[in-house]
Amino acid sequence: MSKKTGIVVIIAIVLIIVAILGGSYNSLVTSEEKINKEFSNVSVMLERRADLIPNLVNTVKGYATHEQSVIDSVTKARENLLNSKTIDEKETANNQLTSALNALMVVVENYPDLKSSQNFIQLSDELAGTENRIATARRDYNDAVNSYNSKIKKFPSNIMAKIFGFEAKEYFEAEPSKTEVPKVEF
Repeated sequence: MSKKTGIVVIIAIVLIIVAILGGSYNSLVTSEEKINKEFSNVSVMLERRADLIPNLVNTVKGYATHEQSVIDSVTKARENLLNSKTIDEKETANNQLTSALNALMVVVENYPDLKSSQNFIQLSDELAGTENRIATARRDYNDAVNSYNSKIKKFPSNIMAKIFGFEAKEYFEAEPSKTEVPKVEF
């Protein structure tokens, strides 16, 4: 084999390796961006949920004026959710809001007129729909995290992940004691 042929073979091998590693890098970037998009979708749904809360709280206030502590806890939990930035903060704030809403629904049970209010029924239906959207957004986020975390562990993308500092992402998990969606009963 001539010196010229050997150089061509080496260049070809280097180009193949660069192409493989470049493809791995691009795949990691794409996966990481999908996680960011799905996290944004979760945030949008959580904010939608938080946006419904003031109307629900005001409806309950009209019927249950002496239940101020429950109303205050819902309001504070909503504020915490809106101010959260990271997945951990959103997860914690969401769990607090779920607990507060559960307490609010217990109050609602004591007011039959409130349960039959058209405004309350409409808001409760919107809240239930939003809870379903949140569950879907969480699932999509966790699927994206799963795909990404798998890529950064598999060869050859694990090499690129280590070189460029791609790190495992956290799943959006509910607290074990908070795995049920708030029950809205009429």
